[in-house]
Amino acid sequence: MEISFFLAKFWGFYLIIFFLVLSFNPQRIRDIFEYLKDPKFALITAFVAIIVGLLNLLFHNIWTNNWPIIITLLGWGSLFIGIALFTFPQRMATALQMENVKLVQVIYVLLFLIGIFLLNMGFGVVPF
Repeated sequence: MEISFFLAKFWGFYLIIFFLVLSFNPQRIRDIFEYLKDPKFALITAFVAIIVGLLNLLFHNIWTNNWPIIITLLGWGSLFIGIALFTFPQRMATALQMENVKLVQVIYVLLFLIGIFLLNMGFGVVPF
């Protein structure tokens, strides 16, 4: 269970930092989608996503009816996105093209809330 708290802190900080960067620079959202059209960027992104997903799952593949399942789902999501980007780079770049920046911002707000929840679980600020 100790690894759950560590990964809750990791993913919590990661999601909040990612949210803050994209909130202060919304143009970065469009930039990321443009960069995905470049095969070299897509390949590097795929490798990083696969490595993060695999490491997450090797250390934390816990299927419970409690909050640690969020960490497991983040790991599986990262792994699947990485594999899809590596296997079908052009098709994934097209599928991930979201022209509606507001929709992307709503998704990032949801990820921000998940990040706050995970940080709370990792540090135990508000007991559940």
